[in-house]
Amino acid sequence: MNFLPEASGFAPRIDGLFYAMLGLSALVVVAVFTTMLVFAIRFRRGRNVDRSGESHRDLGIELTWTLIPFALFVGIFAWSIRLWIDMRTPPGDATTIHVVGKQWMWEFEHLDGQREIDTLHLATGQPVRLVMISQDVIHDVSIPAFRVKQDVLPGRYTQMWFTPTRPGTYNLFCAEYCGTDHSRMGGAVIVQTPQDHARWLASHATGSLAEQGRALFTRYGCAGCHDARSSVHAPRLDGLYGSTVPLADGRQVLADERYLHDSITLPGSEVAAGYAPVMPSYKDRIDEADILALVAYLKVRGTDRETPHASR
Repeated sequence: MNFLPEASGFAPRIDGLFYAMLGLSALVVVAVFTTMLVFAIRFRRGRNVDRSGESHRDLGIELTWTLIPFALFVGIFAWSIRLWIDMRTPPGDATTIHVVGKQWMWEFEHLDGQREIDTLHLATGQPVRLVMISQDVIHDVSIPAFRVKQDVLPGRYTQMWFTPTRPGTYNLFCAEYCGTDHSRMGGAVIVQTPQDHARWLASHATGSLAEQGRALFTRYGCAGCHDARSSVHAPRLDGLYGSTVPLADGRQVLADERYLHDSITLPGSEVAAGYAPVMPSYKDRIDEADILALVAYLKVRGTDRETPHASR
């Protein structure tokens, strides 16, 4: 790890924990083998020492070798669990970028509509939250210079976050065997200064992800059932995201990104109360990149963030 740059906010903290555990392990190894060596020399053949095996108990020594390792264990645990919690709790101002893994490439989608293949542009000092899903098999996003990695699963959103701290180009790998060309499934993370990144975003803008989702909503005929003027009795979508949805089986679920995704791909798994389970599944009919755009649109539908010209 000392050959890799520390290019994210987590990198020095993870390296610190790693070296602390390495040092502690080395200390234990030295203590154990030193004790073994001392006893091997002291009780070697021909040495005139007491070998009667009489028990000599010393409460102080017993407490020392019990309590000190216990305290060290608790300290390492507290240190690591605090770091783990921080790595699983993205800040509210983190920029969300959607990631789709597929055999054998990475597709990145920015909220402003920029799409990248096997390359991800980021800005220094800006927290980034990656929301990830797989198109086919299990993949794993690994950025060694950032000291972060996370499995990317089919049919389920996972996430990780970090803050890039050093401009440069860093390797991106798939760290889960995913098929024949797994070793070629890589890419690059390009970290820029905030000014350079703003220029890059402006030069690659193609319409926001929510706008793309609105177009897909029309293309796939979703409005035929979910529009307020439709004669079909289907759940209304305005303001759905973030609300609590009562289900036909008596449960209640939060309408988060997972719920919106499953409502498109597995509509029969959680049927809203008062509605018949008649919606067809779009699993394998819409790729994950388009589902991400639809979810982005549904998240802002009926709010003041919705595209002004979106038809409803």
